[in-house]
Formats: sequence, C-alpha cells, structure tokens
Amino acid sequence: MQQQVYLLILVACATSTMLISCGGGSKDVASTELPLVTTSKISPEIHINQLGFLPQDHKIAVVANRQQGSFNLLSEDTQQVVFKGSLSAKGDWPLSGENVSLADFSSHKQTGKYRLELEDGSQSVPFAINQNVYSQIHDASLKAYYFNRASTDLPEQYAGQWARAAGHPDEQVMVHSSAASKDRPEGTVISAPKGWYDAGDYGKYVVNSGISTYTLLLAYRQHKDFYQARSGHIPESNDQVPDILNEIMWNLDWLQAMQDPNDGGVYHKLTTLKFTGNVMPDKTHEQRYVVQKSTAAALNFAAVMAFASQIYADFETVYPGKSAEYQQAALSAWRWAKANPEQIYQQPQDVKTGAYGDKHLADEFAFAAAQLFLLTKDQSYLDEFNTLAQPLTVPNWASTAALGYYSLLSLGKSQLAPTLYEKYSQQLVEQALLMLEQQVQSAYLLPLIESDFVWGSNAVAMNKAMLLLIANQLKPQQEFRDAAVALTDYVLGRNPTGYAYVTGFGSKSPQHIHHRPSEADGVVEPVPGFVAGGAQNGWQDKCVYPSKYPAASYVDDYCSYSTNEIAINWNAPLVYVLAGLQAY
Repeated sequence: MQQQVYLLILVACATSTMLISCGGGSKDVASTELPLVTTSKISPEIHINQLGFLPQDHKIAVVANRQQGSFNLLSEDTQQVVFKGSLSAKGDWPLSGENVSLADFSSHKQTGKYRLELEDGSQSVPFAINQNVYSQIHDASLKAYYFNRASTDLPEQYAGQWARAAGHPDEQVMVHSSAASKDRPEGTVISAPKGWYDAGDYGKYVVNSGISTYTLLLAYRQHKDFYQARSGHIPESNDQVPDILNEIMWNLDWLQAMQDPNDGGVYHKLTTLKFTGNVMPDKTHEQRYVVQKSTAAALNFAAVMAFASQIYADFETVYPGKSAEYQQAALSAWRWAKANPEQIYQQPQDVKTGAYGDKHLADEFAFAAAQLFLLTKDQSYLDEFNTLAQPLTVPNWASTAALGYYSLLSLGKSQLAPTLYEKYSQQLVEQALLMLEQQVQSAYLLPLIESDFVWGSNAVAMNKAMLLLIANQLKPQQEFRDAAVALTDYVLGRNPTGYAYVTGFGSKSPQHIHHRPSEADGVVEPVPGFVAGGAQNGWQDKCVYPSKYPAASYVDDYCSYSTNEIAINWNAPLVYVLAGLQAY
C-alpha cells in the first residue's frame, strides 16, 4: 500500500483549542498549510528546510550522493516549473560521509508552495515560501516552556490533547545536607514552586535556567514590536504584558525562591536524589531537595535578576514591586558570590541527578557584572567586567562570556565610551567572520565544524545563528544573515538525518523524544515545539545509532538521551533566532 506523509505543521489557528497563537504576523494560516503528498517520488537524499523560506532569504537544498545535473522548482498548486537551475559541483562533507551538491534557488522570491525536482523525477518534500513561514514554529517553540511548567496542571483549554494533572508542587522541599546553613539546617522545609522542568527529567537547575531565561529576555528586548501582539494562549494571556514575559515570570518566581534570604546565596538545583521513572509529573512523589549553594548559581541568578529588573520595570502596574525585588535579589546574590568566589558545585554522593558543574567562573562573574552595570550605572561593575572579561565565544550553559557582550552591545551603547563599544563590537564581529570562514569550507554550506557536534548540537547551531544575527545588527552584512538562515535550515531539515528536529513540524520530525511527559502521557504525538538535542557521536546512552559520522549519528528513540532529549537551554536560542529572522 502506497505510504503517505502529512506535513506535521501545527495549524492551531484553525482549531478550536488555539494551542498555538495567531498573534502578530501569524494569521496567514493557509500560507503554511501544505497538502498530502505521496512518498513514491520523495527522495531522502534531498535535504531541505521542510517548512520553507522567507521570500528575501537564501534558499538552498543539499542533494546527497547523486550525479550532477539540473533541478526544477515545481509549484505545488499548478505542478508547473517556476524555476530551473543546475546543481553545484560536488563536494565531500566528512562530518556525514556524504558527497553532496547544492541546489540554489534563492532568486525565486514568489510566495507559494513548492517542491524541488531532480532530473530523474525524484522530489523533495513540499515546502512554503512566504513571510510567515516561521510564525507558528516560533510560537510553538516558546509555548514548549508552558508545557514544561512545574507545580501546575495544564488544562485542555490551553494544552489540548497534552493536558495533564499538576505535579511537583514543591511547597515541601527539604534542605539537603550539602545546602545546610545555620539559619536553614539540614531537613529544613522550604517552598520553591513553579519554574520549568529543565529537560526530559523533572529537575529544576539554576545554572541552566540562567542562560535559558536570559536568552528569552534578550529575544523580547531586541524584538519588542514582534512580541507585542503575539498571544501564546496561556492562562496569563489576557493581561497587559507580552506573553513571552508572562512565561518568563513563571520561572522567575521559582528562581526567587531558590535564594536563601538569610545570606543571598542561591541553591544550585531542586531535584529528587535520583532521576524518577518514566511517569507523568503527578505520579512522582519522591522527596525533593535543594542542593548546595554554588557560586555559579549565584552569578547566573544575579545576571538574570538584574536583566529582569530592567525589563519588568515597564510593567509595574501588572507586576507591582517586582522590578525592585529583582534588583535587590541580584545585588544580594552578587555580594554572596564575591564573598564565596570558589564555591564550586560538588555532586553529593547520594545525589544522582544532573550536576551542571562548572569550575571556571570568570565568565559568570563577567556576565553578572555586565548586567549589574546596565542596571545600576555603577562604573565599578563595568571595571569588573573589563578585568574578568573572557574571549567571546559561542555561549552555552557553562560558558557565558558572550552574554555580557550581547547585553552591553545591545543595551549599553549610550553608557559606554565609543572606543570601548567599538572594541566589544569588533570581538563579536570577529566571531561571526570566523563562522563565515567555516561556512565556505563546508560542502553543506553550513558554519558547523566537528567540535560543534556535542551533546545538544542543535543548540550549538542555534547559538551560532543567534551570534550571527546580533553581529548583523551591529555591522550589517548580508552574509551574516545568510549564515544564520543556513543554520536554521539545518535544524529544520537541511541535514543528513532526514529530520526536521522540532517536534510537530516538518514532514519528518522526532516522535520519541527523551521527555517524560511525551513518553508517558499516552498521546501518540510528542508535545510540540521542542527541539531535539541533535546528532553527535558520543553515544553516552549506549543506544544503537545508524551512523558513526557526527552529523548523522542520531536516533529518534526515547532511549537516546544523548541525541533526542530536549532542554530549555536548547529551545531558547531557537526562539530568539526565529523571532530575529521573522522580525527583520
């Protein structure tokens, strides 16, 4: 029987549940709906962004292991050829073991639905070209945070078929022996509800929450107009605050509770002693603990709270007093970190959940100092940043040096001496230029190198794209945007695995992510909007993989927490990049 494939793009605007909003520019639902297609002509060797392209952007597909020749662009509506082109010369991509050519149809800017066709009649999956091509996937990627809320039920009104009962109220959390203090000895019970589950497990981790929350705050701060009219269809949607900030507030409330009010220190994480089984949140009742105060947690906390104080000052009527609370919390955490500069997280013997350990904290000190300078205008914080500033590199949870630069360059131009602003700007642009060099050396025309294929490689790709977009804001250069688009294309299908890596989107997306609610809820489809970790050949989970090549070593299996888990810090740069591409 001839198989059939439906594109899994969520057209929530056309449903009664409105799970994903139609806010802002996402009302043209018909422009992203793609029809049923048969698989008889679809070639798995045509790797393409399975959602499609903005009309003004580069539009490139990769064709693997084929003879060179011509290609056609077919209108899905009329079946007529609307563009003809020739495949590029072939090149090897050692990261996938493929010999590939490129099909470039960038000059075709007409909106519509299309397929790519090769000389032998084989075709790509259908895709769209229109101004709203990223609208729904952006909204879903942001709403993934709602789906990962702790301490609340998710009613069908907002969650549709992924509705679930409340779990982890976290109102009776115990202080672990590693976190004990005079004022809060071991066994003290505290309340620390809300927050987001960090990844596929049910832990909540301050360090990883830091870069995640910061990235979402920056997405809002740099794209305010984009977010003003976007409804995420969450319980808070009817207030006067953009829903991205309503969602972030859920996590900020938890972060506040992770600070010891007696000394300003911040607990590193809130988890059970070991990972729970594959069950829904309301089925887990193991005791949860706050574990050790750490310098890394305090500094991430200070940076995020300082940034949040600036952002929420504009919404004092809705969140009265919050901006001032955040400022005091940030200053208190900074003082604790300065007094305890080497409180490195050490995993207690009886705790088996994620460590998020980091022994190098100069970048976190600089990150927090930059945010406190922008908040307080106190020159001493900028002096601290300049003393501790680390080389600007692509950020991750353990390497936050770039985040301070992002904020100073985006928000601090009027407060910096022109020579200093130019110095910071040049450092960031140099990183973007390095990515362009990587791109031209890649047969896939991607700024990805072997060392990028680590745990969470898709987040590496999106953090690179984020840096490129920020560089383009500072020193506009079309190549920066083109490279960011290429990385977005990679995550959405222009890769050797055949997957568009975001659940619920594309013709082939992950169905078995390592995410307990998605696996245990009895719903066939996974919770939508999560980006899977992505290909890498570390094989930490001992699953069976189809390829040894870094860019092809991925398996869509719950077993594969090293390639198919989800995490809040992986979704955050995806949200930022999709907003950035759509907003400009």
